Amino acid sequence: MKKNLHPTYYPEAKIHCACGNEIVTGSTVPEIRVEICSACHPFYTGKQKLVDTARRVDRYRKMIEKKNTLKAKSRNK
Repeated sequence: MKKNLHPTYYPEAKIHCACGNEIVTGSTVPEIRVEICSACHPFYTGKQKLVDTARRVDRYRKMIEKKNTLKAKSRNK
């Protein structure tokens, strides 16, 4: 076996999230910075937060609403 082949393992590496949450885990990097974690991710929290700077979400919702009303009108005829 070759010596010094594997990277250094840090058993208490810290993961820092943008929301302020800190997680301790094992890694080959002593400190990791992430933008989103399980404490602030919408899938785990159940809270959906949409950032709509270009108004795309509103336009999409209007388009879907328009399609649904057209379908409902065509069914009623």
